Amino acid sequence: MEAQVDRLVKKTWEKFQDLPKSQRLLIGVSGIPGSGKTTLAAIVVNRINKLYRQQSPGASTGNSLAAFIPMDGYHLSRAQLSAMPDPVSAHARRGAAFTFDGESFLALVKELRKPLLPESQTLYAPSFDHAIKDPVADDIAIAPCVRVVVFEGNYLSLGKPPWKEAAELMDELWFMDVDFEVARQRLVERHVKAGIAKDEEDAHKRVSENDLVNGREIVEERLEVHELIVSKEDDGWKPEKQGGGEGQESGPFSG
Repeated sequence: MEAQVDRLVKKTWEKFQDLPKSQRLLIGVSGIPGSGKTTLAAIVVNRINKLYRQQSPGASTGNSLAAFIPMDGYHLSRAQLSAMPDPVSAHARRGAAFTFDGESFLALVKELRKPLLPESQTLYAPSFDHAIKDPVADDIAIAPCVRVVVFEGNYLSLGKPPWKEAAELMDELWFMDVDFEVARQRLVERHVKAGIAKDEEDAHKRVSENDLVNGREIVEERLEVHELIVSKEDDGWKPEKQGGGEGQESGPFSG
């Protein structure tokens, strides 16, 4: 994985160097649940910020060039799921495309695509609080100095509206390719550890009936992407070894 990551960081840094000062570089990292997309996004953002601080002596440690925006914050709240025509199914299928606020995500991408001007203001994205299992509005600040935005989420290369429209606004689409059985084992371990499932049997049931159902849609309806990254088992690749990137952290709904 390390060679792939090094190449992606180098590519991102070089594309940023050629970017007009009024523009941001937008990258969407997608893949099925358990593919490692959260970890990849976090690593790229951390390394780009490290490069920026090394090569910009005047940059303060508090200023970031790159930001990591997980799609988790766009989960519909539990109250919104309960208000759906079939609330039992909606809660059981949480993580499916219809349980996200795709229109709000698209609206943020459109704002970030606008030219940067002297009067440009800080924009905000929601985060996801895993303790309360609900989104937190306006929790991730994206200052005008942020020029590289790496989004991460299951549906960022999905060929269905509104995800398709958001994907078409990205400069780069990256997709984490992983064997479904490898993803299954990662997800079972994650769901038990996070308390989403009471035991391995319960976790396997959730993975079969929700995560990998979503995964098939993600693979079968995928748009053409710029980078296809093969996700392999690697101790150094585990999310807990990486952190979440600029204050974000991965959790049970992460990739």
